Amino acid sequence: MKDFFFLIALAVLAGTVVAVGIWAADTGTTTGTVTVTNYAISITSGETTFAYGTMLNNSASSTMTLFTGTGITATNDGSTADFDIYGANTGSWTLNTATSTANNYTHKFCNETVNACLTSGVYGASFTALTTSPAVLSASVANAASIDFQLSMHTPNPSTVYTEQSAVVTVQASAP
Repeated sequence: MKDFFFLIALAVLAGTVVAVGIWAADTGTTTGTVTVTNYAISITSGETTFAYGTMLNNSASSTMTLFTGTGITATNDGSTADFDIYGANTGSWTLNTATSTANNYTHKFCNETVNACLTSGVYGASFTALTTSPAVLSASVANAASIDFQLSMHTPNPSTVYTEQSAVVTVQASAP
């Protein structure tokens, strides 16, 4: 009986050695590659800061009267991207879609590349009101491609603030 148990133990041990040998089979490899996207944008030099000048309450001005040509140019310096645009409150004025409340102003944009913004009035029919949330200026802009756009501002009706206000407009590149 001892020999019987010894043979069974020997068979189990031999099976374990064979099983361990099976687990140690050949290996294979795989390689994953990745390319990082680069979202970058530049605004044409000389147009990153400009002045609408001194304006009256409830009056409008635009880059169409300030600049010759096609307004402000945004160039894609990276991967294909959507160009989004948004405005901001100034130190004392609130960006709004209407100017009928004290210290609320409007800032509007027009994609000159697509719409040829030269229409009647300071804003023209093709201008869109900016908000503090991104809106599409142009979709799927290729690397090295440029988009021209115009801006138009309408002062509050009325303003109770008579100091210079800086109205920041941001153009950002994002994933299409």
